Amino acid sequence: MSGSTLILIALAGIFLLLFLVIRTKLHAFVSLLLVSLIVGVAAGMPLGDVIASIQNGMGGTLGFVAVVVGLGAMFGKMLEVSGGAERLAQTLVSKFGEDKAQWALGITGFIVAVPVFFDVGFIILVPIVYGLAKKTGRSLLYYGIPLLAGLAVTHSFIPPTPGPIAVANLIGADLGWVILFGVLAGIPSMILAGPVFGKYIAKKIHVTIPDYMEFEEIDTSKELPSFKMILSLILIPLVLILANTLSAVLLDEGNAVRDFLTFLGHPFVALTIATLLTFVFLGTRRGYSRDEVQEIATKALEPAGIIILVTGAGGVFKQVLIDSGVGDVLGEMMAGSPLPAIVLAFLIATVVRVAQGSATVSMVTAAGLITPLLEIQNITGAALGLIVIAIASGATVLSHVNDSGFWLVNRYFGLDVKDTLKSWTIMETIIGLTGFAVVFLISLFII
Repeated sequence: MSGSTLILIALAGIFLLLFLVIRTKLHAFVSLLLVSLIVGVAAGMPLGDVIASIQNGMGGTLGFVAVVVGLGAMFGKMLEVSGGAERLAQTLVSKFGEDKAQWALGITGFIVAVPVFFDVGFIILVPIVYGLAKKTGRSLLYYGIPLLAGLAVTHSFIPPTPGPIAVANLIGADLGWVILFGVLAGIPSMILAGPVFGKYIAKKIHVTIPDYMEFEEIDTSKELPSFKMILSLILIPLVLILANTLSAVLLDEGNAVRDFLTFLGHPFVALTIATLLTFVFLGTRRGYSRDEVQEIATKALEPAGIIILVTGAGGVFKQVLIDSGVGDVLGEMMAGSPLPAIVLAFLIATVVRVAQGSATVSMVTAAGLITPLLEIQNITGAALGLIVIAIASGATVLSHVNDSGFWLVNRYFGLDVKDTLKSWTIMETIIGLTGFAVVFLISLFII
């Protein structure tokens, strides 16, 4: 087939994917698989090869993502049930003081969202926001926006959260670089979208605890795990993964120390260590039986399973694009664009995000489309880490009524749609634009 025909097939596939997800409400996992089948057949692939591409795409993606997301979900669930998130919040608010509680909540969200899913972290910690707002008489947004910003930044930028894990796997980026650039982009994003914007928007929109929310202040007298223990458990996998990446830069190949750090810092090993430690220190040593710990771990895999399957289907879509030849044509077309790869990655993710709402679907779709260009331009190493954050930034901006996070905030803060757009949507956009600006500036020296 001609290149223009393959491009039309790819565009038709993307529009069909958006139609299925938005209009027919077909689950993203099924939609991605169906579109992959249709694109493969339409591109003239032998039927047996289409099936082989689906199998290879799913297997190649899940071989990594399923392990990392599954372990991360168990780790996060133990932190949730043990009261670890509350401990972080209480300690930081106490240390910072009531006047600087915004900063404490932003930092809490930033740390908690490393192992805990965004919506779970928000639901766990929102009583602290309610309590502070009730005590001081300030708008809920004064404290709520910084917490949301911290959670949203880490959820989008820093592994082992599912989004950056999925994109890193699909484009072949090293997680150490993703963590490093995610932190560098995430800190200014959290500051601007959190305490700075939160202070501004709270003066414009004053909201109190909704009447329909049953608010019970967190019991500060109950025994919680120590702050140092929780912080250490969260940092262990991040430090090990970063040590792996830095050892590859600083030490020669074949060096025994490098080999050891490479093994210890592989996400499989690092997260297994961290998860086992949470089972012990947040589980059995805090009075949970082994059966209860097992039940908690099993429960954690329920929400993780959906994310794993959607990510796997994203891998299928990418593989079909490559095997059908569509990917090469797309890559060559984008290579002819005057825009750098990092800008194209951001723009593709943004368009899909605005159209269908899901950050995860936006990320995996953008990763699948940009991969051929990265191969043509031979973008490797640290530069791939920057591309991951650019995609994550595009998949964060302009959250609106088709995003579940929009309605979560709308309900818990008792906002109308207009005020949710003014607060949550702008906060998300600040995060995405700031994150992209940081990695774009870094890319000027790396790519």
